[in-house]
Amino acid sequence: MTPAELHLYLDECRELVTAEIRRIIPADPRRGAALYDLMLDYPLREAKGLRPALCIAACRALGGKLEAVLRSAAVLELYHNAFLIHDDIEDESLLRRGRPTLHRAYGVPVAVNVGDAMLALSLQPLLDNIETLGLGPALRILQAVARMTRESVEGQALELDWVRRAAWDLADEDYVTMVEQKTCWYSFITPVAIGAIAARLDPGRIEALSSFARRLGVAFQIQDDILNLAGDVGEYGKEICGDLWEGKRTLILLHALRHAAAEERAEAIRILALPRHGSAAEAGARVKTADEVRFLRALIERTGSIDHARAVASAWAGEAQRAFDGCAAWLLPGVHRDLLQSLIQYVLERVR
Repeated sequence: MTPAELHLYLDECRELVTAEIRRIIPADPRRGAALYDLMLDYPLREAKGLRPALCIAACRALGGKLEAVLRSAAVLELYHNAFLIHDDIEDESLLRRGRPTLHRAYGVPVAVNVGDAMLALSLQPLLDNIETLGLGPALRILQAVARMTRESVEGQALELDWVRRAAWDLADEDYVTMVEQKTCWYSFITPVAIGAIAARLDPGRIEALSSFARRLGVAFQIQDDILNLAGDVGEYGKEICGDLWEGKRTLILLHALRHAAAEERAEAIRILALPRHGSAAEAGARVKTADEVRFLRALIERTGSIDHARAVASAWAGEAQRAFDGCAAWLLPGVHRDLLQSLIQYVLERVR
């Protein structure tokens, strides 16, 4: 699959899922402007639509029908955007998909409520799967979503606890553990698993396909961290160097701190502890400056931390390829299997 074909597949899935989301969200003129219209804000912004595409591709590559998986794919996209709204508030992010975050545009209380509403509206479509798939598969999908939600909030709690404790003595393995829970479960493992359940794949093979998704997810998140520092804002859609402004524990920054001289490490940690301008924590306190963020960026360059992250991402992508090869024999040849395969190369090309 060429990059153009991959993007076309993602676009077609996103169009299908967006139409399904519009069916899920009520058309209520009384509450539309204050709630339901805002629930469409993030989903309608330009995005890859990776999670529903993974879900659909897994189902179709296993011989399942589109109608068996579309509703669940839309639910995953609702969960994703609800998590983004809440995550943006917790990280005090400024941009999401090239535009102001929801809490910056409408205030924190409105954004929290919109995210909560998206999660609440996700329950009924999962129950409606009983009519389409039968009780057993519908309950297994509901089970998968329950596991996904728990893993995601545990991963977020782990990261927030690091911030609260000002923890920086973390290894690459700590980062991977956090990413597996916070990102991989809802972005990769569960979409693939739900697609497989909808196609009625046996549990052993679902586990093998989930193993591929987990490895791909780790590689993808490291790639996202690289793009945050080295990407183009038009492609990335979020604030370049936002991870440094926010003091996020990324593989790149952890590597830089481990390899910095003692004085540089101490200065970097001092800077990272400062709030950013406009944050809730500011309240007249000293804030990070652009020069201080440039110091962090230069330290990352000196320690070769982006190259380290590229190497780690490539290794995880290689593991994903080997896991995929173990599943290929029972995936139907065609565009849906090609999409799953092509995402591995997509990760590798974006981190170069």
